[in-house]
Amino acid sequence: MKKCIAIFAVASAIFAGCAVKTASFEEKSREGRLSVFDFGAKGDGVTDDTAAIQRGIDYMAERGGGKLYFPYTPKGYLIASPGREFDDEGRLVRAQLVIPAGKHVIELEGEFPAKILYEYQVRPDDGDPHFVPTRFGNAGCMSVTLHSTWDAPEVHDMKERPWAMLAVPKGTMCEGNFAVPVVSIKNLEFRVHLDHERMYPTTSAVNLDNSSRVIVADSQFCLDEMVGDWDSKKELLENPCHTVGLMCSGPQSDDQIIRNVAVQGFKYGIILSEHTKAEHIYVHNCEYGVGVTSATHPIIIDRVLAQHNQRIFAALPNGLFGRRGW
Repeated sequence: MKKCIAIFAVASAIFAGCAVKTASFEEKSREGRLSVFDFGAKGDGVTDDTAAIQRGIDYMAERGGGKLYFPYTPKGYLIASPGREFDDEGRLVRAQLVIPAGKHVIELEGEFPAKILYEYQVRPDDGDPHFVPTRFGNAGCMSVTLHSTWDAPEVHDMKERPWAMLAVPKGTMCEGNFAVPVVSIKNLEFRVHLDHERMYPTTSAVNLDNSSRVIVADSQFCLDEMVGDWDSKKELLENPCHTVGLMCSGPQSDDQIIRNVAVQGFKYGIILSEHTKAEHIYVHNCEYGVGVTSATHPIIIDRVLAQHNQRIFAALPNGLFGRRGW
């Protein structure tokens, strides 16, 4: 009899411990304190954190929405897993990290605002004490950074969906094929891989085409490497792939807010559609800095800083990524 009582006491203690842990987990989520560390991310720049971050995103979606917090780490969060062509329900997504379809609001937020603007030209070794020569490997990690080491398949057909680090799957609502109502990104830097031999990226950073509302602030979408190297005389080349730094909502979207956002190194820097208010946009080393598609309602842009782009503003061609043109 005593043995049975002892076993029951141990089982009760284990159950109580689990209950406390679950309550604490949900409490942190309600208070906006649930971070990627709670889902197993390391942030050491070596461990592949793709699955851990995806678990955090999925948890927020399952509970009906919430904020997933990214603490700063000196090495950043490595996103090394290959992209998925489709999500678990068979929707087209083409991304390493996926915001699940559903009626939820997802916010991804870093610990502090991203450092905006990296070196935009290959500086020579001319003895200038104020500027060191541009060399591969000197990008550092001064922001809350998610960096990909995966090279996506090359997409040369402009009508195809791009491969991205983070994306919302294609839905069925309105002309924009929306799958979620709102995605918010704050204080984060997304870096795609730049192969030193190819010298153009094949992966896009973030594709929010299928979110009906987008809020992005104090964030940057760029390369994981310098735009060139003085010693090897290499520099960023014109890109045959249709890559995007940040693609915002498609047509028939709700209000979109873009504030203090930088893009660098893609064929298309930032793609906007209607119902957009954007202020303090930085576009560097892009073939099309700020591109517009599918706009029958206002787009208001207040201040753009542009350096080393082929075109600063452009009405993008009809059919690009399946969108109708201007």
